[in-house]
Order: sequence, then structure tokens, then C-alpha cells
Amino acid sequence: MDTNLEQGRSGMPRIGDIAPDFEANTTQGHLKFSEFAKGSWVVMFSHPADFTPVCTTEMSGFAVREDEFTELNCKLIGLSIDSVHAHLAWVQNVHKNLGILMKFPIIADIDMKVARLYGMIQPNESETSAVRAVFFIDPNRKIKLIMYYPINVGRNMDEIIRVLKAMQVSEKHSVALPLDWQPGDKVIVPPPRTVGEMKERENSDYEMVDFYLAKKKV
Repeated sequence: MDTNLEQGRSGMPRIGDIAPDFEANTTQGHLKFSEFAKGSWVVMFSHPADFTPVCTTEMSGFAVREDEFTELNCKLIGLSIDSVHAHLAWVQNVHKNLGILMKFPIIADIDMKVARLYGMIQPNESETSAVRAVFFIDPNRKIKLIMYYPINVGRNMDEIIRVLKAMQVSEKHSVALPLDWQPGDKVIVPPPRTVGEMKERENSDYEMVDFYLAKKKV
């Protein structure tokens, strides 16, 4: 496959690119990403370092809500520039102190190979730690959405789950999602491409704001 298609011309993956494949050691053993991701959505996220306070709250948050991701046919996989031994010690520490077990794999990326491949190393923020990146990858291994957070600001788990659900609804029904969309809310029907389609929607049961903005339930 064309390298530009996999990584984007800038050298960093972009929305629409095929998520770069890699092999790595994780807390669940050796892993080849393309095999791990096959047939499911994947949310891949990085954290700056083990045994740090913000990261502990975030990774615990993913662990607590892992069943919600599983119900959405989505696998979780984490990453930081730490050894697998540090990861395991941290997993054990969090389990002991908080009663929360991180069962999803956490990539040991000491050489920063995966972090660089995914553009998680951003020198103006840090040259030795990954920023808080979140990659949403569909079952065809296409990158659908990317979030970047600075090292000192934690993510919002409700928003991560909301946009995952939104992308799944959008793909299933070929619709768009409006501002602040939540599951059960009306969705936006793609705008008409012909005069005929414009006339058809005038006689439809859509909620018509105007000919170019129509909503419906799914």
C-alpha cells in the first residue's frame, strides 16, 4: 500500500488515512496492530507517562468504561513511552489503590517508534513524552477522527464515547450529526444535489429548517 495513503504526505496520520500498522510489546503480550484491529472499531490513546496523576485518572476512566466500548464493537489500546515492566507495575498499583484493573493492552514504546508513527511526539509540547492523543479507527482501519490534548489537560470520556456513537450512526445511516448531538436526537439529512431531490424533500416528513437543512429520526 502507498506510504502516503497510510501516513499522509505530512508524515503524520490524518483523517481518512489507513492507520499505520506496527508490532509492539504490550501488557497483553506481543501485538500486531492490523490483526488486533481486524473487524472492529479501535480507540487508540496515548498518555505522557506511567505513575502520573492526570494519566492515572484517564486510564482508569477508560478501564471503568471498557464494557461500553466493547458493546460498541470497539477495542481500546493505550500507549506511553515506558517499558512493559513500568506499565505492569503501574497497572498493579492502580488496581491495588483504586480497585480498577486496566485489562486493555498498553503499548510499551520505549523507542518512541509507534508514538512517532502516529504523530504523538510534538516537540513544542515535549520531545520525550507523548501528548494525549486519541485516534478513532473504523473496522476498515481508516482513521475517522483525531483528538489532541496537551500534557496538562485530561480528556472527557463522555465526549469520546459520544463521538464514537456519532460516527457509527453516521456511517450506518449516511447522515450527518448536528451540534451537541446525543444518541436519540435527530440527525441531518445530506443536502439535495439536484432540483428533483430538493422538491422531493419538500414533500417528505423531514423537519425542514430550509431546503438545505433537514432533520429526521433514525
